[in-house]
Amino acid sequence: MADGVDPETLARPSDAALALRDEAGDLASAFVAAVAEAIAAGDAARLNDLAGDLHEADLGDLIEALDQDDRPKLVELMGRDFDFAALTEVDDTVREEILEELEPETVAEGVAELDSDDAVAILEDLTQEDREEILEAMPADERKEVERSLDYPEGSAGRLMQTSLITVPPHWTVGDAIDHMRDADPDDLPESFFEIFVVDAAGRLLGNVFLDRLMRTRRPVPVSDIMDAERRRIRADEDREEVARLFERYNLVSAAVVDERDRLVGVVTIDDVVDVIQEEAGEDILALGGVKKDEELSDDVWWIARSRFLWLFVNLVTAFLASSVIGLFASEVQKMVALAILVPIVASQGGNAATQTMTVAVRALATRELTPMNALRVTRREATVGLLNGAAFGLLTGVVAGAWFADVGIGLVIALAMVTNLVAGALGGILIPLTLDRLGKDPAVASSPFVTTVTDVVGNFAFLGIATLWFGLK
Repeated sequence: MADGVDPETLARPSDAALALRDEAGDLASAFVAAVAEAIAAGDAARLNDLAGDLHEADLGDLIEALDQDDRPKLVELMGRDFDFAALTEVDDTVREEILEELEPETVAEGVAELDSDDAVAILEDLTQEDREEILEAMPADERKEVERSLDYPEGSAGRLMQTSLITVPPHWTVGDAIDHMRDADPDDLPESFFEIFVVDAAGRLLGNVFLDRLMRTRRPVPVSDIMDAERRRIRADEDREEVARLFERYNLVSAAVVDERDRLVGVVTIDDVVDVIQEEAGEDILALGGVKKDEELSDDVWWIARSRFLWLFVNLVTAFLASSVIGLFASEVQKMVALAILVPIVASQGGNAATQTMTVAVRALATRELTPMNALRVTRREATVGLLNGAAFGLLTGVVAGAWFADVGIGLVIALAMVTNLVAGALGGILIPLTLDRLGKDPAVASSPFVTTVTDVVGNFAFLGIATLWFGLK
């Protein structure tokens, strides 16, 4: 069979996970084919044997590997054995397509079993009508939790948090807290947790106690004596990027979420923050290339073409601007073919240097490492780097160009232009993102076309302008 997977192996549930991936770590085509065959045959028992024990992340990969029509069928055939958390692991477009095909009652039943943060992740991108239809079909308690989280702004900690947590009053002892957790219905406890929270009668957060400290403390000790009242907490309306920065800066594994009255409303855990960091990093990379942050591999061709059109149009306009500079020196270019041959070299090197600086600047702004306090120092540093690299590449390019065209003047002209453009590129690469950030615009989205324009215009003008002066004086 393809990928070296024995069909009998695929029939054994205990070995399904071993057969899932090939040597490169990708889904084995034999495994996907076996699942597709079970779906086509409507064989729920075999399908559950193959996919029922998969981790939610692997199940998500399997869903994306299947044909579009097979995806909702997989959910329906697996029934209660399908883990709806897998839908948090797939592209938004894939998830929405699956949810549109499923009955609201089916979705409601699956979502009700999830932590509130996963439930919100699945429902938040749906239309208001579809979301309300699913929420209406959910049990009252679970519905209220999810609705409360959905009331918070999109991209906030309130959407990111899970609402299942353990709270105790300050007069309880360590023994009381331990007995409470042992005697509670498992369904009333979080699936996994790192800490318990101490709250007053009004639900205001007083502090937290990590489980390791709780288990090392004698039973008669009040939890108020061992709680950390200074532990960092997060406002429910705080932006999730800021939450991720707090976790990164202070090495947090979880953090309490409070409302405007300091009442405990949830907890954010590190697994959710890792997803945020990955998503934000991906969005910045896409934005630097002029691609919308929500573009995914599963999107259709026409949507992608329309979404990319704007920045391609902006680049076209700036390209005409750069070309118009060359037009100013048309007569000089006609006189000396060498100028036309060497112009792209200057612009290209400046563009590459500017992109390097811009990438560093955008990342530093995103992580708050580049601030008004150090902006001048960093700008001077980048200009110096541009000068040094400009001098090095100017010398190298000047020697090659002079030897190529047997003209020392050509070598000198391109060397001076190279220095000028690399310095301009370095300054543009940092000053443009800084300016956009100061204006409240996302520097990752808008920097690239403007920086490219600077290097093209300055490079062309410097090279042809210096050449005109040099050969005009000769």
